[in-house]
This record gives sequence, structure tokens and C-alpha cells, in this order.
Amino acid sequence: MSKSIQLTEREATLRQLLLDVSSYAVTRGDHHTKPELRFAGGWVRDKLLGLSSKDIDVAISNMTGSDFGSLMKQYVELPQARDNYEQDILGRVAKIEANPEKSKHLETATTKVLGFDIDLVNLRKETYTNDSRNPIVEFGTPEEDALRRDSTINALFYNLQTFEVEDFTGRGFQDMERKLIKTPLAPLQTFNDDPLRVLRSIRFASRLMYEIAPEDEMAMSDRAIKAALRLKITRDRVRVEILKMLGWPEPDQSLSLLRGPGPHKALCLIDRLGLYNEVFTDPTDADCKLVDTANWHRAYDQLRDIIQAGSKGSKLPKSIETVRSILLGSPEDLYHAWILTCFVPWAREPPKSRQKSSKRPMSAAGLAAREGIKAENKICRLVDDAVFHLQDIVEKKGAICHEDQTTPLPSTRDPGVSAGAQREIQGLAIRKWGSSWRSSVMYALLTEIAETKTETDSGAVLDGYSSWLSHLSSLNLLHVDQLEPIVKGDELMKVFNTKGGKWVSAALDLEIQWQLRNPDRKDAAGAIAEVVQRKDELNIPP
Repeated sequence: MSKSIQLTEREATLRQLLLDVSSYAVTRGDHHTKPELRFAGGWVRDKLLGLSSKDIDVAISNMTGSDFGSLMKQYVELPQARDNYEQDILGRVAKIEANPEKSKHLETATTKVLGFDIDLVNLRKETYTNDSRNPIVEFGTPEEDALRRDSTINALFYNLQTFEVEDFTGRGFQDMERKLIKTPLAPLQTFNDDPLRVLRSIRFASRLMYEIAPEDEMAMSDRAIKAALRLKITRDRVRVEILKMLGWPEPDQSLSLLRGPGPHKALCLIDRLGLYNEVFTDPTDADCKLVDTANWHRAYDQLRDIIQAGSKGSKLPKSIETVRSILLGSPEDLYHAWILTCFVPWAREPPKSRQKSSKRPMSAAGLAAREGIKAENKICRLVDDAVFHLQDIVEKKGAICHEDQTTPLPSTRDPGVSAGAQREIQGLAIRKWGSSWRSSVMYALLTEIAETKTETDSGAVLDGYSSWLSHLSSLNLLHVDQLEPIVKGDELMKVFNTKGGKWVSAALDLEIQWQLRNPDRKDAAGAIAEVVQRKDELNIPP
């Protein structure tokens, strides 16, 4: 591994601009010593690994990030700056106030330069007390700043004046060579100062395919550290770490991460270190049941195998490739699959309480998503819908594959049942599951896999889903959720010469049923005839 960094043209321009601002600071008379500037943390790590990075932290020796940002705004308006740099090189400089309650302990500034997202912050040291998560923050030396960071590989600096990569912990280069995640200080101290560093260690280990030092893993499993992570860290911060582990929010990098081993390794570490109930549960619920994760590994292992199907050298069963091609057709499907896998242990848990309104109660899994990781509404609905439709999906699959002889639904393979009738049953079910039906089916598959006892049983479940999905494909039902009625509501009102009402929606449903039974017919007359024949079911007003 190289211990030097080669700047791109844009990075070199950014470096020179920052150094010019540093020199300008002395001419102002406010600062007798020229600020020393360093690129810090993740950008340095990624450059040494040969990875590109658009996020750059600039560490400043003797002034706040906000003050330096103000000087940047002044400098780019000077004639010499306009001669040396392109117009509008500096974006809006935003001051970010300190907010200790949200673990934002220092006033900083952020801006954009040449497509880079720049954070400006002074070198600092942090001193924690036993009775507070909020540290006393002061200006610090580069070494003090490095030691307060979450891991040695994130504590490297690139000195803008000397072009040197500086390793003030004395272990950054070594740990990168060894592919090791290690805290600069004693792990218990580092994690106790900020328990979120537990999740950050997991994120970087899974993203970079590094191992976590054994003594760090032991500290991460410490009962007091786990309790602090559960109760003292805001769920907003937890959400960011978890979603980044699973491929969010970098669209240009997420697809490779989702397809790679990163999310799987992250869930493995969370599981192995016994952190599931510290992350994917409601931390405010004192009576919250600790969910059983003994078989969770079967779900995330199976998802890994499904995603890797078809890769070079893969010898996985054909059934896995069928499931992958139908259920994981887009990056969003991949991302949602990893999210849903996190909540498989909650699949069979009943809702905590009934809602007084007519709305269905939120599932235990949906509640864990909403409160445990503060998931956005879209993700909470995705999880909740997957749980709500779980049993129906299992039954519809079993009706096709003869896996569930107790289901009252007839099998398509039964010669006494027409293909059209079974197409209607399956098609209406998919439409009821909605536009995210593929994600709900993936959740049902992974839940059933997690509930198996042997590899043979798991294989049978996978074969069942593959057979069912192949059958849905042969019936041309994979996009049935997007099927539109041939005849619109206003045309039906003309046919019956009456005004609209609830009957119109019911009539359109009858149309869809007819279209499902008769996929080769595209004539409006047939659909209208179906509605007219069944008009007694509609309560059409006179």
C-alpha cells in the first residue's frame, strides 16, 4: 500500500485555494500564525486505497471552520482570486451550529468547491465526563484530534503544506496493511465516549472487508456499551449508520455495495456481536420484548446467495437464479431486500396493541423500523406491508406448489380448475399486495427460510418459491399490479345512464377480474358485457 497520495487536477486546485485562503488570513491581521491545513479522515483513507471520494474534511489548526469559511468567502471576491480561479468556484458557505443534544459538539462550516462537499472544522480534543455524553471540546493538536477518532484508519491526515500523509496514532498505516479496524485509544474508552462508534466500526469493516480487532469486538459486546448504544444514542444517528451499511445514500456506489458482500458482513457482525436488540427495537419501550435471532442468519445468508446467483464461477441452484431475476430486478429491489431482511426476526410477532381507529395496527416489525432506526415512512410501510401480506403470500404460493395441503384454494395443476380462474386468484392477490409485491414476496421467502430446520427444508422452500414465480411468469402476471381497466369509469356511467358512486369502483374491479380470466381478449365490449351481466352486485343508482 502506498503511503503517498497523488492529487487529481481538481483536488490540486482545491488544495491551492485553501492554502491561498490560509495565507490571506495572516494578511488580515486577525491571526498572527498562518493556519495549518490538513485533509482528514475518510478522504485520506479512500485515496490510499485507490478509491475516489467527493467528501473532504478540512482540519484547521487555529481557527474554527466557520471563521475559515468566512475568510474563504472574502478571499474569492479579491481581484487576484478572480484571476487565478474560475468564477463561482466557491459555493454557499453554510454555518452549522453546535448542537450537543444531537451529538454535534462543534460549530463547523460546509460548502461545495469543484464538485467536492467540504466540511471545515478546527483540530480538537474532547474530554468526556462520566455523567454526560456531551464532551468538553477545545482546540487540540493534530495528535489529540487523531486520538479522539473512531478508528486508526480514519485518523490519518494529508498535510496540504508538505504533501505528507501523517499517522499520529502510529497505527493507521499498519492497520490498513493488516486490513484491521482498531480504535486509537482503548476500545472501552472510545466506545464509552460515543457508543455510535460501535456501528461505525461495523460499517467500515463491512464496506472495506476488514476485520475488527478482537479486543474491539469484546468491547462492542460489553453489556454497558450495548446499553449505552440502545438508550443514549439518538435513533437518527443509528439510522444513518444502518442505512449506509446497506447501501444508502450514495447512488453512484450503492449498486456495487448491494451486490457485494458488504451488507451481508454488516448483518453478520450485528448478529454475532449480539447487537440486534440494541438496534432493531424500540429503545423507548421499557417492556419491549427481546426478539429471538437464533435463526436470523439463515435469512441473510440466503439473500446473499440469491444476490450472487449467476456470478462468475457460481454453482448455485437454478431456482436461486429464477428468484433473483424476478424479485431483484433493480437496485431499489436489492436495497429493499436488505432492509426487509433486518426485520425477519419480527415477522411472526403480534402487534403490540390494537389501534382504536379503523386502520390496521402497525406490525411489531413496522414499529421496530419506525422507532428502532427511525426509517422513513416509505420504508416503514414497506416493512409493515410485507408482514401484513406474509401469510397470504405463503398460502398463494402453496396453492400452486402443493406445499400447503390445508389451503382452501384450488391448485392450478388440478384439472378441474381452469387456468383462467387460477390466474384471477393469483392476479387479484398480487394487485392486493400492491406495487411492492416483489419485496413482500422476498420477505415471505426469507421468513420461511429462517423458520426451517435443515438445509433440505430450506432447499424445498426455495424450490417452492421458484416454481411459483415461474408459474406466475408463464401466466404473464409479473406486472399485473399495473393492469388498467379497459373501460374507464365515465364510459360505464354512460352505459348505465347514471351518475357515479361507489358502484363505479366495484364495476372496475369486475372488469379487472374479467381481464384476468381472459388475458387474450382486448375488446371493450367483452368487459362491458361482464359488468352488465353482474350489475346486480353493484347497487347501481337509478
